[in-house]
Amino acid sequence: MSRKENAALLLNEHANIFICPVCGGKVEVVDHKSMICSNRHTFDFAKQGYINMLTRSMKVNYDKELFAARQRIIMKHNLYDPLHRRLLEVIQAETERHSRALLLDAGAGEGSHLTKTLDQKEGSVTGIGIDISKEGIRLAASKCDTVMWLVGDLANIPIKNDALHVIINILSPANYQEFKRVLAENGLMIKVVPGKNYLIELREAILDERKHSFTNEETISLFKQHFSDVKTEELTYTKSLNQVELNDLIKMSPLSWNADKESINNLRKREQFEITIDLSILIGKNR
Repeated sequence: MSRKENAALLLNEHANIFICPVCGGKVEVVDHKSMICSNRHTFDFAKQGYINMLTRSMKVNYDKELFAARQRIIMKHNLYDPLHRRLLEVIQAETERHSRALLLDAGAGEGSHLTKTLDQKEGSVTGIGIDISKEGIRLAASKCDTVMWLVGDLANIPIKNDALHVIINILSPANYQEFKRVLAENGLMIKVVPGKNYLIELREAILDERKHSFTNEETISLFKQHFSDVKTEELTYTKSLNQVELNDLIKMSPLSWNADKESINNLRKREQFEITIDLSILIGKNR
């Protein structure tokens, strides 16, 4: 079976949760080729195993090389494994009472965080990954065929009200109005944001001193305004990277976009580099 056919079958199993992003109408999968709504708006499955449900072209700053580097950092170099283990624990505790739970990764990029998290869990959780980047979702679908992959807009998620049990939003922009709409009552919202020492060594090596520090207090405050029973967990650890891993980290990080080229070139030559992962995990309920 081709990836396109597999994706169509998987979405067909869950077609009742999707809506047309143009008119909000019900949709159905037709001939393993397209998703079509009652008003005949049509969205075709790509051969790589995803469906594009964007209604307009959108500018994306991330390119194919960045997504490939991030995929290697997460899936091969295992930089975020402690995060994935903790996410799985929280997700399992939430979904064990559901026979078939639905989980959305909002802002999934190339899909590695979702894939790595769900790889540890069999059966009862079905994943959906959505991102505005076709390059990211194309890579995600080419690596994992057990998740429903959508190119779509977080400001217009093509999923009906109250359909999801869990949403994760990892180091990515959020749209809480839409998240609350598609998340069931008492559904679980998990947002991961960088702590003050996140990638601090990289920032110190390539950015000027004014950009070494930042705060996520405003982000945490906004999350608490939208969700109830909020818990905040801190996850901090360090990992030693070899030169190959370090170069992938540089490629995947937007921190390098405006950095001094000489500083980046000098950093690329390092054979070992200690990096800090410092994250805040925000966990709330949709009440």
